[in-house]
Order: sequence, then C-alpha cells, then structure tokens
Amino acid sequence: MNKMKRGSEVVHDHEVAGKKKKSEKIFIRGTVILMKKVKYAFNDIEIEATKFGQGVTLQLVSAENANPENILEAKIEPPVHVEKNEKSPFKDITFRVTFEWNEDFGTPGAILVRNFHYGVKFYLKIVTLEAAPGRDLIHFICNSWVYDDNVYNPNVRVFFSNKTYLPYEMPEALRKYRVEELKILRGNGEGELNEWNRVYDYALYNDLGDPDSDKKLTRPVLGGTDKYPYHRRGRTSRTPSKSDATTESRKFPRNSRFNIYVPRDEQFGPLKKSEFEKNNSKAFFHGFIDKITATVFNGQFDSFEEVDKLFINGNFPWPQVIEADNTKPPTAWRTDEEFAREMIAGQNPLLIRRLQKFPPSSKLDPEVYGHQHSSITQQHIEQNIEGLTVEEALKSNRLFILDHHDTVIPYLWKINNDTSTKTYASRTLLFLQDDYRLKPVAIELSLPKEKDYKSGVVSKVYTPAEKGVEGSIWQLAKAYVAVVDTGHHQLISHWLNTHAAIEPFVIATNRQLSVVHPIYKLLHPHYRDTMAINALAREILVNADGLVEQTFYPAKYSMEMTSEIYKKWNFLDQALPNDLKNRGIAVEEINSVDDIDQLLIKDYPYAVDGLKIWFAIKDWVREYCQFYYKTDEMVQEDPELQDWWKELVEVGHGDLKDEPWWPKMQTLEELIYSCTIIIWIASALHAAVNFGQYAYGGYSPNRPTQSRRFMPEKGTPEYALLKKKPEKAFFETITPKLQCLVGMTLVEVLSQHSSDEVYLGQRDPDWTTDAKPVEAFKAFQNRLAEIEEEILSMNMDKTWKNRVGPVKVPYTLLFPTGEVGLSGKGIPNSISI
Repeated sequence: MNKMKRGSEVVHDHEVAGKKKKSEKIFIRGTVILMKKVKYAFNDIEIEATKFGQGVTLQLVSAENANPENILEAKIEPPVHVEKNEKSPFKDITFRVTFEWNEDFGTPGAILVRNFHYGVKFYLKIVTLEAAPGRDLIHFICNSWVYDDNVYNPNVRVFFSNKTYLPYEMPEALRKYRVEELKILRGNGEGELNEWNRVYDYALYNDLGDPDSDKKLTRPVLGGTDKYPYHRRGRTSRTPSKSDATTESRKFPRNSRFNIYVPRDEQFGPLKKSEFEKNNSKAFFHGFIDKITATVFNGQFDSFEEVDKLFINGNFPWPQVIEADNTKPPTAWRTDEEFAREMIAGQNPLLIRRLQKFPPSSKLDPEVYGHQHSSITQQHIEQNIEGLTVEEALKSNRLFILDHHDTVIPYLWKINNDTSTKTYASRTLLFLQDDYRLKPVAIELSLPKEKDYKSGVVSKVYTPAEKGVEGSIWQLAKAYVAVVDTGHHQLISHWLNTHAAIEPFVIATNRQLSVVHPIYKLLHPHYRDTMAINALAREILVNADGLVEQTFYPAKYSMEMTSEIYKKWNFLDQALPNDLKNRGIAVEEINSVDDIDQLLIKDYPYAVDGLKIWFAIKDWVREYCQFYYKTDEMVQEDPELQDWWKELVEVGHGDLKDEPWWPKMQTLEELIYSCTIIIWIASALHAAVNFGQYAYGGYSPNRPTQSRRFMPEKGTPEYALLKKKPEKAFFETITPKLQCLVGMTLVEVLSQHSSDEVYLGQRDPDWTTDAKPVEAFKAFQNRLAEIEEEILSMNMDKTWKNRVGPVKVPYTLLFPTGEVGLSGKGIPNSISI
C-alpha cells in the first residue's frame, strides 16, 4: 500500500509482503508568500504567477545534521520548485511548496533560494513549513528582495528560521552560513554598488556639495577631520567630482528621486514609495500656483488674512495651530502663553532649561569670542515675576531659559553677511507660574560687533508688551526667537540628533550582527527605511542649494553648523532622564516612572509622556536582554556583540571615538541602556520632533524659517512702517512668500504618516520561537496601551493647561498608535520619513 504524509495524514511505502521494508518517505508542505505589486508603483514582479514557480527553487538546510560526505557542511535536501499560486489576500501572492523529508535529516534551520528568472526580482516575505513529526511549524522570516542568480556571488540566498541564537549556540551545521552571510553584507569596501547589492559600508558626508555644477555649490566634507567631525553615512560608490576628488559627483537624472544607493532591503517598499511620490506631488502641486504668484507678482504676504486664504481656498490643509481658533484672523498662536507652551509641547520641546545663574553666561571661549555674557538685568524682569526678586526666583526654581546664543554666534557674522538672512542670537527668559504655565519675561537679541568676534557682542533686551508699537516690537522679538529655534529644530533636534545619529547604528548592526542574533532581532525593526530617507535627504534636502538651505536661516552654512554642534554630541545624553537632569528640569535622578513627580515643570507634556515611553522601552529591553544574557561575562564573550560595538564607536562615530562617555559594552546593564537609547532615538525622539512640524510650522507666521532685516530702530522708515502698518512690517521681516510656501510644502510632506507605518509595539508575528521574549513584548504592548489611555485622560483634564493650550491642540505626538496622514500622533518604530 502507498502512504504519504500531507498535513497530519501519514501513510507509508512498503514493498510487497515478504520483502524488506523500504525507508519511510515523508512530505512536508509549505507556503511561500511574496509581496504583490502595488498599483501605481514600480513593477517589481515581471512574470506571470503561473510561470513564476518554474524558475524558483528552494532547498532545506538541516540545523542538526552534517553532510555525510563533508562533515563541515550541513545536510541539504535537493532543490524543489514552488507550485502554482493559491488565492490570497490582495496584498500578497501565495505559492505552495512540497519538500521530501527524512527523520535523519533533522530539523530544517535554513532555506536556500534561487531565482532563475533573468532580470526578474521579487520580494520574499516568509516561507512557512507545516509540522514534521514531533516538530512545530517552522517560519523563515525573509522580508527581502531576491534578484536573479546572475547578480549574486554565490548565486543563492540563505534565509534562517526564526530561532534565535547567540554565536556559541548556533548549530554547527549552520555556522558556515552565518559567517558567509555577514561577509557578504560587509562587502570588501571596493567597487561599484548596484541596486541588487546588499552591502553595508561607511563613508564621509562628502556628497553634499556639487562643485561640478557651480563653484558656489562647494561644501566642506563633513567627517574625518577635527574641524568638521560628523557621523558616518552609508557608502554609495559614486565616482568623484571632476573638480574636487574629495567629493562624490551628483549626476542624477532630471526630475528623478531615489538615485542614491542604499542596500536593496533598506529602500522604501512599493507602497511606501508610491504614497510618498503621490504625497510629494500633491503637496508641491497645491503650492505651485502660489509659488508662481509669489515669484512673479509679489515677494511677500502683506497681512495675516492673506496667509489664511491659503487654507480657506484649499491650497493647504489647515494646520492644527490655527484650526480650532475661531477668531479671524487667528490670534491664539500670538499669545505669550502659546509662545512659551510650544517650548515644552511644540515641535522642538527639547531645549528649555532651568536658569541656575543670573545673568545668563556663555561657555564660548573669551579668547576667541570676547565678552558673550548676557546684558539682561534684574530691572528687565522683576516686574514680571510675581513680586519675587531674581534671587528668590532662582532659589525656588522658577526661572528658565531658551538659549540660542552659543550655538548661533560662531556662524552669525557669516550668515548675516554672506546670505540674505538678517537675524540674531537669542536668549529668552521665562518664569514658571503656580499652575506650571510658563510666561516669557525678557528676550535678548545679540549680534557680533566685528567679523573677528573678539570684540564680543552688542545686545538689546526686549520685554513683554501688548499694545502700540511696543507690542509690535515684542511680536517681532518673538519671531526672531522662532526663526533660530525653527532652524535649530530642523538641523539639530531633527536631522543631526535622530536621522544622522542613527545611521551608523543601522550600518554596524547589519555588518556585525547575524539576523539570528538576539540584539539584531531587538533593534532591526527600529531601522526600517532610515537609510533610504537619509539618502533622499542628501539628494534633495540637506545638499547644497537643497530645500533646507533654501528655507532655513543658516542657508549655505546649515550643515556646517551641524558639524560644529556634533562636537558636543554625547550618546548617553540622548537618554531622556539624562537629558532632563542635564537641563535642570529634574533636580534628582529619574530612575522610574514614579520619579516623574520630580519634574520641576509638572505640566511638561513632552517630558511626562516621554518618560513613560522611555521606561516602557527600557523595561521591555531589560526583560529581553536578560533572557539571553545571564551574566556580564556572556556580554563580554559574545564576539558579534563586541565587534558590533567596537565598529560603531571606532568607525560609525569614529570622530568621537576617544570620548570617555562611550559605554564599554562590558556589562549587561550597559547593553540594556545602550539598546534603550537606540530605540528611543529611532522611535519616540524622532516622533516628537517630526510629526508636529505641519501642526505648528504649517502656519508660517508661527514658525518663520527666515528673517530678512533687523529690528526696526526709532527714526528709520522701517520703524515708521511698523508703527503705521504692523502686519506689513512683520511680513517684510520674516520669511519671504516663496520660501514660506516651499517651507510649508516641505513640512507637510515630512509630517505625513504612511499607510504601511509600523508603530512602536508592533512587529512581524512569529519573529522568534522563544516564549519569554514574546511574553515580554506582549507586556510592552499592554503598557503602551495604558500610556495611550493616560495621555487621553490628561489631555481632557483642564488641570493640565499646557497639554492643549490657547490654540486647543492636544499633545499627542507621543501617543504610540498613529493614523494615516497629518494626524499629529503616533510613534513609528523607526525614522522612516
């Protein structure tokens, strides 16, 4: 009788009665799932599904038994073709596959995949094997593009099962594949990289300038020198510029995007790319007519009503900062309360710090910059601090400062004299009221006296006023603060400290940690799309004459300024509890959510929600890491982990490799803390500074990106205009119309959540076979759900005035689950936009 196993049915093959029994044959069925082509996206599957299986083979690799003919290699089953596809959900294409299996083969630990279809690529999501006797379902999580075997060397792709192994735990039969796969991903540092390559390597930021097009577009190479230290980026292998061999050429097809190499699996998926292109086209289209008008007819807005027409006429969506304001034109955004509230609940809530010395002082070298200390006096502020003396306000922790002095001064002379910008370094002093609202009490605007800076600065102090020309001057003073704060937000808080900071971690993780390593599995979801969006940023945003230089006040000095500030970057300071302690927002250490009450500003939405998210991440990371590493010695003796951290410090952030604050990666606690920081940067920190950009910056008067002239002085025509037509004078000072429209369009695109977004607490099912990590991740998900309820409850509680503010915008930037579009809420796992 003939018998065969299909699913749970087992039948045996025997010879006729009286003859010797043959060996048993067992057949294992499986499914192969591919990503389906997305409408409007690029055609990434270019062959009919019925013919597809004829040119794709899979082979099982044993995790337990060696090849009898070569004990150094695993036992491998003969290749089998995938069978015709089944009906499947619209997003995926499902094929069947049947493997012949014998008990002496053991448990499959890997699958070898070959694609014989010349010129065809497909995205392989997962291969699942039905249970063999005594074994569970086996999942091979692939999530990778497979090109035809002509482009691979070796010409086969290997995918491991979802078991997790530290290096010493890896079955001997599979170790060869683990080592060879990492070698492929590292590459050899040479040769051209093509779209099908999977090489992760490092390079300097030498692709920002474009001297071949115009000498004026020359920019310094960032990274590799003491003068311009920087993070590393992914190597692209583009040829050098003809006019400057130290920079990469920028020969891109006209009106084309995504031209810079990143490893294929780091590129946007078809759905994300399709939506991004449509959102990009839509945003720039609905600003197109206004841009033409701005260029041809009028260089600036003349009134707030003129700005409002952009939204009334449907040219742009309503930004949240004015959407709920029933006054015409909106006025809530102009209040001192809202100006201060956005420092703790707006798009850049990371900089305000407690003032511990009066008057404020500078840390700039006086030998280079002369006298830089503040000229704010007690007389300037004591009338606005509720009857306290300055000394009493300091002792009671009631004075705070938004300080944009030391970061701006070193470049301010060049910016004001070599670009169209006319702006100031600023210091803004604020007083903490009994209900934890902040109010500004003084703004100091400063300019260098001379080009060589040694003569120090000339400063002027402005204090609050509501009416007349004094009120108009106070509004302008706040606008100058917003200009430098918006520039700092985009260049430092957003680009430098999230996008650029995380890319070396993406590269090092893929080069040094196997996909089956527990720390790879922990961190990998937090790297999705980061290299792709960073490459696109270097292509059109942060490059010479890119959108950032066109839009923000430092202009051609934008990226150079980020290099100067990177000199003081500290990995440990990116941890939220450390950041709050360093800024004086907390006096004592914050070691758990129970310590949130130690915040001096109790109603600090970013800090309160952020600490809850931080400790939820840390608790999850702790449970996860402690499952795999029982002792400090296990951390020290993990060769992949040690190589990962060594390369990250010495290469990825090599310009800061000698800084003493780097964790040594010798203890389990260092591993837990470091992984928590990485996940925090990639998820919550980026969400906090990215997805509120249109909500607050979509209304340009609230967050102007440029200023074109200095504060009007008495006796000048500018002062007379300010007195007679304050709105016109305001718009003649801040961002011109064209740059305003470009900036609004830019932040609209950057603030979008895509439909394929993966949020914090979400990941592929069946990502591991280990039960305890799965339980720990479920606990993490439950805690995030609790935090969502807490955020909603606090936003409804009128006790917490800073959570909504005069503009009636609830603080939801750290609400874990998001919605598609300009929702202003949601924490994606990774920096994906």
